[in-house]
Amino acid sequence: MKVQIIGLGKMGLNLAYNLIDHGYTVFGTDHNQAIREKLESYGGVFFNDFEEMLKEPSDRTIVWLMLPSGQITNNQVETCVKKMRQGDILIDGGNSRYTDTLINGQKAQEKGIHFFDVGTSGGMSGARYGACMMVGGDATVFKMIEPIFSDVCVEKGYLYCGKVGSGHYLKMIHNGIEYGMMQAIGEGFNILHHCEFDYDLPKVATVYNHGSVIRSWLMELAENLLKDDASLQDIEGIIPSSGEGKWTIEEMLRLELTAPVITQALLNRYASQDEEKYGEKIVASLRNQFGGHEVIKK
Repeated sequence: MKVQIIGLGKMGLNLAYNLIDHGYTVFGTDHNQAIREKLESYGGVFFNDFEEMLKEPSDRTIVWLMLPSGQITNNQVETCVKKMRQGDILIDGGNSRYTDTLINGQKAQEKGIHFFDVGTSGGMSGARYGACMMVGGDATVFKMIEPIFSDVCVEKGYLYCGKVGSGHYLKMIHNGIEYGMMQAIGEGFNILHHCEFDYDLPKVATVYNHGSVIRSWLMELAENLLKDDASLQDIEGIIPSSGEGKWTIEEMLRLELTAPVITQALLNRYASQDEEKYGEKIVASLRNQFGGHEVIKK
């Protein structure tokens, strides 16, 4: 079976390796031509552009997008829909917002193309050696391509979720939960870092991750990074936000529900990026104005 991948970055290239390991013929294209050697040295075939790749004969084309969410993916979906044939399969394996996915799925359906949205978790190592995937799309057609997911995912690591949009929706909520879990780990180790006891933090992470109720892959990663440098002196405490946490909060508000942990985790990410601290300066100055409290000057 042939799989054509558009986007051979950290996730896409590792997915390509995974597919090749399982006997698939992998075609790939990426704007970064330097990736050609990496793909071809592992047995894949690199094409300069999507149109050239699509010319390769195949009974049913399977195109798998591994691109950044937003306009880049949406534009590529439009291009694919125009060029692909009726009955072909188009998979979006990126972190697209589910509302974009609903639109993209409709565009594909109008042209007779089977569209699947695949929320992908497990990071680069997962893409390479066994991912977790959440799949939305037509149930009947999914049965045809299910062996791919069985091959590239860990055992019990894929789920057919339902109609188009359900895969990316589930991944959105997954990432919101991830925000909260990482925030809790960060806060806990921050307290340990500042407390009166002289803990060996890498060993703390090790014992937390063996038999405790908070053992997890995230704790394993914490153990690894603390072993490298427990002081983290070379790391800026700035936490980028790629969007999924915000989308989760917006969905919470739409449904009129509550998710205080995920919300606070997102707000902490925003606060970490505020280098000017203008709001904090206002508060410090107000305390000085009404109570004579000291204002710390630079």
